[in-house]
Amino acid sequence: MGLVDLLASIAESWENDRQSLLNLAETSTNYLMEHFRSSEQKEAMNQVLLDEGYIALLDSFDDLNGGFGTAPKFPSPHNLMFLLRYYNMKHTNQSLDMVEKTLQKMRLGGIYDHLGFGFHRYSTDSSWTVPHFEKMLYDQAMTCMAYTEAYQVTRKEDYKKTAEEILQYVLAEMTDPEGGFYSAEDADTEGQEGRFYLWTKAEIENALGNDTELICKIFNISKNDGKNQPSNNNRARASILHLKGPLDQLASEMRVDPEILKSTVSKSLKMLYKKRQERARPFKDTKILTDWNGLMIAALAKCAQAFKLDEYAKVVGKASNLILETLRTRKGALMHRYKDDEVTVEGMIDDYAFFIWGLIETYEVTFKVDYLKAAVELQDMMIEQLWDESDAAFFFAPKRGEQLLVRNQEFNDGAIPSGNSVAVFNLIRLARLTGKTDYEEKARALAATVSLNARYDNTMFLTAASFLIGPTYEIVVVGNPQSLETHNMLQTVNSKFSPNKVVIFKPTNDKTLENLAPYTKFMTTTDSKTTAYVCRDFRCNLPLTEAARVLEALDNA
Repeated sequence: MGLVDLLASIAESWENDRQSLLNLAETSTNYLMEHFRSSEQKEAMNQVLLDEGYIALLDSFDDLNGGFGTAPKFPSPHNLMFLLRYYNMKHTNQSLDMVEKTLQKMRLGGIYDHLGFGFHRYSTDSSWTVPHFEKMLYDQAMTCMAYTEAYQVTRKEDYKKTAEEILQYVLAEMTDPEGGFYSAEDADTEGQEGRFYLWTKAEIENALGNDTELICKIFNISKNDGKNQPSNNNRARASILHLKGPLDQLASEMRVDPEILKSTVSKSLKMLYKKRQERARPFKDTKILTDWNGLMIAALAKCAQAFKLDEYAKVVGKASNLILETLRTRKGALMHRYKDDEVTVEGMIDDYAFFIWGLIETYEVTFKVDYLKAAVELQDMMIEQLWDESDAAFFFAPKRGEQLLVRNQEFNDGAIPSGNSVAVFNLIRLARLTGKTDYEEKARALAATVSLNARYDNTMFLTAASFLIGPTYEIVVVGNPQSLETHNMLQTVNSKFSPNKVVIFKPTNDKTLENLAPYTKFMTTTDSKTTAYVCRDFRCNLPLTEAARVLEALDNA
């Protein structure tokens, strides 16, 4: 049957026998899903898997408000991180459009704290206006990663600004003097959800005076409002600051100079923030959790790489050191929780997976080999304590922990990624950093298991799968760690969005790295200049001494 006849037949069935057509569609879909989820690794790891994930996100995308699905709506930044990789591979504009619309709408909405920065846990409506007011550390980490990567792809300053504002909040309000990061801030104050964050027009007038009308109009606060607030809030006519559009757009609609408007808004927000600081603050959960700290470390390191900011790298090093020195047992195993000098609870899959992720990112921003060494040691400990040889997956809890009736395995990515998804990502990256083939074998075996047990919209897993499918690159930079030439080469390589790459730095006259990555043994400088080797699956091009040539090699590989 030709295409025209086929379409006519489908149209007739849709009109006259729709249920049969739907049943046929379901049967065909189930067949295809079963076919592509064969237990054979080669069938599990192919481009179709990524295409299915993209289509699933496309089907659930909210064209009006951004994000996926309806209320309640979670940020789920790993969806956006996968779409950025899909765009990088396929140059599909729609995948980038989904990312940009979501990030822009979230930044305008009440889910974002326009005064103190950072994101609330989720939106109770579909338009990101009315949040559940908790602020979770993992949300700050994952959303920061998404905005950072969006900046790397688009070079739009608004995304960089938002990522930096998230980190400004975390460093000001969620950072322990010892270097770790606190878990959360509560939603309630004085028995009412969101009380700390809500404003009446009278309160704004008391804080701002003459600029009240302008700020209330821009941030949608009216005298008789109150609809944009949690249902259990008893404060009359108190609402959430949120924007209907970017300030440039609002300035055009209001026929005012955009620069004057931005200046007035900036000054007014600072005044409102200062006034808000006089209020009773939500309860802060000051536990330091290894898994969530791992995510925050990874986010800070990504920002340090993308924005070329050494201050973030210093924070990353201090936080990583705290976990390594305080939350490891004498035998090298991880613990989960630290508070008031007390370390408790055996480390679980998320603790290992998320912190190893953080250590890999820490190495790639500091290039201190001790962090790569620690990542390898913890990966080996994770395999020893959590690996299920029969099913080729990681258990949730370690075998030496509390004896459970059943040791479960978790595969689905939810509000945060699953430990098994991140473990695939870590194993393949460590394999490429060190050349350890057993890590790559485990990564592929685990990926096959995850693909059989998780839905095709499991986007952190798809991010890891895209690294496995490739192409992937190993970039080895050899040079004097103190030279400006080396510094510029590493910053140039790190700032580019090339997600399926690992970057290794080998200092001249230092053999330490060779013990972890033997394949770097014969890589040396050329004419005493900082030299980069761009390798694809360990097959390397001729050495390069100019950063621009390295970027060309990545673009043309």
